[in-house]
Amino acid sequence: MRRLVFSIAAVVHLLLLDQIVKAFAIQRLKGNPPVEVLPFFNLAYVENRGCAWGMFQGQVWPLAVFAMVAFALLIWKRKSVFPSGAWGLVAEHLLYAGILGNLIDRLYHRFVVDMFDFH
Repeated sequence: MRRLVFSIAAVVHLLLLDQIVKAFAIQRLKGNPPVEVLPFFNLAYVENRGCAWGMFQGQVWPLAVFAMVAFALLIWKRKSVFPSGAWGLVAEHLLYAGILGNLIDRLYHRFVVDMFDFH
C-alpha cells in the first residue's frame, strides 16, 4: 500500500512539474525566437499537433484514446515492462507522468506543448 501511495504521489508531482514547465513555455517562449542553452540544445515553443515524426496531424481524439489505452496497458503489464529496482520505478513514474501530461495538453489545448529542441 505504501508503494502505491508513493507512486501516485511521485506521478502527481511529476505531472505538476510538467504542466508548470509547459505553462512557462507558453508564457515566455511562445512568439519568441528559440533560446540557445547549449550548442546542441535550445528552448523553443512548439505546438505538436500529431505524434512521432509528424504522423496523425490533427487527430486529437484517436491520439488521446491511444494515450489512455497505452497508460492502462502499462499499468496492467508494469511488472513485465519495467525492471525491478529504483531505476525501473523512476522510468515507470516518468513515463506515466509524460503520458498523462501529453493527454492533458491534447484535451485542453488540442495539441501537445513541446519546448526542448535537441539538434
